[in-house]
Amino acid sequence: MSQQTVNGDAFENLLREERRFPPSPDFAAAANVHEDIYAAAEDRTAFWADQARTRLTWSKDFEETLDWSDAPFAKWFVGGKVNAAYNALDRHVENGLGDRVAIHFEGEPGDTETITYADLTERVKRAANAFESLGVQEGDRVAVYLPMIPEAVVTMLACARIGAVHSVVFGGFSADALRSRIDDAEAKLVVTADGTYRRGKPSSLKPAVDDALAEPGHTVEHVVVVRRNGQDIAWTEGRDLHWTELLDAASPEHTAVGHDSEHPLFILYTSGTTGKPKGILHTTGGYLTQTAYTHSVVFDLKPESDVYWCTADIGWVTGHSYITYAPLINGATQVMYEGTPDSPHQGRWWEIVEKYKVSILYTAPTAIRTMMKWGSDIPAKYDLSSIRLLGSVGEPINPEAWMWYREVIGGSGGKAEPAPIVDTWWQTETGAIMIAPLPGVTATKPGSAQVPIPGIAVDVVDESGNSVPNGHGGFLVIREPWPAMLRTIWGDPERYKDTYWSRFDGMYFAGDGAKKDDDGDIWLLGRVDDVMNVSGHRLSTTEIESALVSHEWVAEAAVVGAADPTTGQAVVAFVILRGEAEIPDGEDASAALRAHVGKEIGPIAKPKHVLVVPELPKTRSGKIMRRLLKDVAEGRDPGDATTLADPSVMQQIAADLRK
Repeated sequence: MSQQTVNGDAFENLLREERRFPPSPDFAAAANVHEDIYAAAEDRTAFWADQARTRLTWSKDFEETLDWSDAPFAKWFVGGKVNAAYNALDRHVENGLGDRVAIHFEGEPGDTETITYADLTERVKRAANAFESLGVQEGDRVAVYLPMIPEAVVTMLACARIGAVHSVVFGGFSADALRSRIDDAEAKLVVTADGTYRRGKPSSLKPAVDDALAEPGHTVEHVVVVRRNGQDIAWTEGRDLHWTELLDAASPEHTAVGHDSEHPLFILYTSGTTGKPKGILHTTGGYLTQTAYTHSVVFDLKPESDVYWCTADIGWVTGHSYITYAPLINGATQVMYEGTPDSPHQGRWWEIVEKYKVSILYTAPTAIRTMMKWGSDIPAKYDLSSIRLLGSVGEPINPEAWMWYREVIGGSGGKAEPAPIVDTWWQTETGAIMIAPLPGVTATKPGSAQVPIPGIAVDVVDESGNSVPNGHGGFLVIREPWPAMLRTIWGDPERYKDTYWSRFDGMYFAGDGAKKDDDGDIWLLGRVDDVMNVSGHRLSTTEIESALVSHEWVAEAAVVGAADPTTGQAVVAFVILRGEAEIPDGEDASAALRAHVGKEIGPIAKPKHVLVVPELPKTRSGKIMRRLLKDVAEGRDPGDATTLADPSVMQQIAADLRK
């Protein structure tokens, strides 16, 4: 954990945002919640107890809402018993909703599947029986290394049903990363696929599993393989089993039993591909309660009429909380897409929105800025009039990207009022959304996540842990325990305490910098490590990136602080231009953008270099690898870039910077 400090006045020059977008009267009148929810949530424990009992079906009611006696180790809904899969599936079928579509699956090659709640329930029951036939029991760990296909959701829910602990590993990770996670969790079973499709070509997964398990010493007894793309794969007799054969032989009947509210539900690793992985442990009752609640109130979900689409991968926490669990617990119909936004063409997402009449879209700022780069003419070709709410997740969203999202995507089809945007802040560790506007209540503000959701105690504090006044910046903290909070780091409670609870007494430190603006709304400024010190002035990379993206030419920007002998650190910016950007003849784009930052923020923030690049180094999940950019900016070889979506990007950037 970085011990870098943030001066309370560090971010006084943050871009001013005067635009406000109150909810339309019609939206507000029909919204799931109203202003009075904030007052109702002031008694936090009573509020969360009510949410737990309202949103979940418990096989045994809990006796105590919160036990915080062993802080920072929390127990929520103590004594209660609940089954995640029963809440996501069986109860909807029992209530006559078996014919409702649970998942519209769209494969990258264009294959589709419509899965009802009754279908999904049977598949999960068969998978639960199949896993039990392989010796998987309550408390055992199952590693999941799958693409974005329905079998991923089936696997996770089957584990939850029998009380096994799933550990999903993103399909873009290497064999070494997979092995380190298997070893740390001591996984008994691995569920994988032969491969998937990526930009029109078959992509392998099973070989990485074989490589991961090549060396002895692991705990894996079986590997279950889904046949997805038909590639030839190696087969280890006795260990490897076919998914279809296994499930076809399993009974479609399986009775779900309640598990303790604090029973482990999943481990999700947050570290990269090097170093000891950090297994974030989430348990059952509190996690399910907060994910279901936030999914309902933040997205204003109407399960009987909405079609919801979260574009995240199940390898990340967003895919856990807002694909596998909350939508199904809430009885929603959702879209699940295997492929990338630009295959076979750059209108692929909007084609899917039009096809399924998607009404709620939840995606990342990286994707939004990429769409901006491609140009507004592409979404204009499709009927997006079904969209009534937009969500953002993953990193701070620049105000101009927010506005493009609102006007081009949310305002399409000649709507009198564009769809509201909910910009959400949360983490793998928090389990569920913590800061977001409520779309029927909050006057939204481009670029700001704004306010803690009702029932959550978030604050911005100075180095001493004191709340900063409006207009000042500091550290983002959570002052009170929350239901979906991580319970520990798997196998390492001391690391849990040291990482999250040692910086400020009695408060969870998120590792992010933030600012309260003059209205008290919260602006996320990225990781504390992403604060630069230029000639004694502390500048946020997010702030400068927002200034760059506010220029009409720029679709996306990444800023790093590079060591400088004169100023300590120098600002170096890498930008992607919009597809329709028109730069006058003779105009130096880099000089113009440097001047623009100076005008928007101040001369001290002007980048020393602005490099126009065709693409930024991004992982397959869409996160910009600023560390690699910093290496290049400081003259170092960025080294291994194989985890990037396009490993050649770094060579091109390094060559351009040398020029």
